[in-house]
Amino acid sequence: MPINKMALLRYKTIDACLQNRFRKWTLEDLVEACSDALYEFEGITKGVSLRTVQLDLQTMRSEKLGYNAPIIVTDKKFYTYEDKNYSITNIPLSQHDLGTLNEVVNVLKQFKGFGYFTEMQEMIAKLENKVISQKNKGVSYLDLEKNELLIGLNHIDPLLKAVQKKMVVEITYQSFKARQPSQFIVYPYLLKEFRNRWFVLCMRKDKPDELILALDRVKEIRELPQERFKDAPFHVHRYFENVIGVTKRLNQPTETVKFRVEAKHAPYIVTKPLHASQKVLAADHNGTIFSINVVLNMELEKELLAFGETLEVLSPKYLRSMIRRRITKAARLYNKKQDTD
Repeated sequence: MPINKMALLRYKTIDACLQNRFRKWTLEDLVEACSDALYEFEGITKGVSLRTVQLDLQTMRSEKLGYNAPIIVTDKKFYTYEDKNYSITNIPLSQHDLGTLNEVVNVLKQFKGFGYFTEMQEMIAKLENKVISQKNKGVSYLDLEKNELLIGLNHIDPLLKAVQKKMVVEITYQSFKARQPSQFIVYPYLLKEFRNRWFVLCMRKDKPDELILALDRVKEIRELPQERFKDAPFHVHRYFENVIGVTKRLNQPTETVKFRVEAKHAPYIVTKPLHASQKVLAADHNGTIFSINVVLNMELEKELLAFGETLEVLSPKYLRSMIRRRITKAARLYNKKQDTD
C-alpha cells in the first residue's frame, strides 16, 4: 500500500508524540501537532481534521503498512504506546522489502566511478548492513554486467563536472597505438558507456574532427578555467542515435544494412534488436531478413560477426565484402595444421 507524503509526515509526527511519555496526548493534541508539522515542513496552513488523525491512528494500529502499532488509550482520552520502546521506525523489514533493498544495494554498487557514489557509500553500507543483519546472507538474484578491473573510472567524475559546467579541460591521452602520451585541449559534451567501457564525446581544439576519447586511455585531466568553452556544432544528445557503439565521424551518412538470420535464431534478433531502426522485411522457412539504418563502423562488424554462421549480410556490398574477408581470414586460422608437441 503506497503512502503519500502528507500521510507519512502525519504518521511520523504521531509516532514522535506517542514516544514522548513526559506528556499526555489527547486526540486534539495530536491534531495540533500534525497541523504544526504540515505548516513547518510543507507550508500548509489549513491544518488537519480530527477525522484524519483518527484514521491515521487506525491505520498505524493495523497491518496495512506493517506497523501494528501498540497504541492504547488511558483514562479514556490519552493516547500512548503500550510498549515504551516501540516506534514505527524500528519495525523489521518484510522479506519482500529485504529482497528489494538487497537488489537496490547491488544496483547502486555498479556506479563506483561517479562522485555521487562516494557521497552515498556510507548510506549504501548502512543499507547493506540492514539487509545482512535481518537476512543471514545477502544473496543477490540480480547479476549485472561489470568489470572490477576496468581502467579509467576515476575520470568519470571530473569529466562529468566539466560537461555540466561547460568547462574546458586539458587531457593527457595515450592511444593503444601511441608510444608516448600526448596533451590536448578539449571541450567535453557527453559521457557515453558502451560494452562496459566509458567514452567522452568532445571536440579537440587542435583537431575538431576527432570527437571520441576512451576513458581507459586518459592519463590525466586538468581544468582550464581561463579557456573559453565552445558549444558543439552538432546535436549532442542525438549524436549516437544512428550508430552501434561509439565510432563515428561527424556528419557520417547512414546506410541501410540488410541481413538474413536463420529461422531458429531470428527470434533472438526480434526480441533484442541490434538497433532502434531495426525492421523485419521478410520471413519464411529459410529465415528472416532484417534491416537497420546505421553508420558503418567496426562495432557494427563485430556485432554482426558475433552471430557466426547464423547470420548473412546481404547489403551494402562493401559491408558484405568486409564481413566475407574477415570470416575467410578467421577460417584460415582454423584450417592450418595445428602444431603438435
